[in-house]
Amino acid sequence: MIGIGFIALVFVGLVVVVLAWVAGAYNGLVRLRNQLENAWAQIDVQLKRRHDLIPNLVETVKGYATHERETLEKVIQARNMAVSAKTVGDRAEAENVLTGALKSLFAVAEAYPDLKANSEFMRLQEELTSTENKVAFARQFYNDTVMTYNTHIEVFPTNFIATMFNFGRREFFEVKAEDERDAPAVKF
Repeated sequence: MIGIGFIALVFVGLVVVVLAWVAGAYNGLVRLRNQLENAWAQIDVQLKRRHDLIPNLVETVKGYATHERETLEKVIQARNMAVSAKTVGDRAEAENVLTGALKSLFAVAEAYPDLKANSEFMRLQEELTSTENKVAFARQFYNDTVMTYNTHIEVFPTNFIATMFNFGRREFFEVKAEDERDAPAVKF
């Protein structure tokens, strides 16, 4: 016959296993959440670099294309919107508007051969292209991290831990409008 001590020992063992699993699941979710926040910070760093380059680019274009004021103002306005956006969705939308404004700016630059030959303009254009590539990589990494995080908080049995400790779904950084899916064509 099995003694009460043995049953108590098995019960305590089960409680310890369940608590260890809960702690492991919770720590895994915290690790993923921190990785997600780091991924967002990387996007933020690259977007800040992009935003910092734009005023220099606009000033360089201004010297050559003085009558293109409306285009230049749209670029600055789009940049300011992007800088002040708070949520992932708002940030994605504002960055898409900024990309469209930059397309217009580069279209204007096509009309000015002296501007296209300007070394400062060429340097800024190269930096912007490099930054765009870094932004694209950071977005991809962020979205991969969001997918992993969202999957972990939705699958059984960690979804119980996620619900218990308020781990909520995160939003992807994505392009909503079809016409904004095209990369800006920068030709000089």
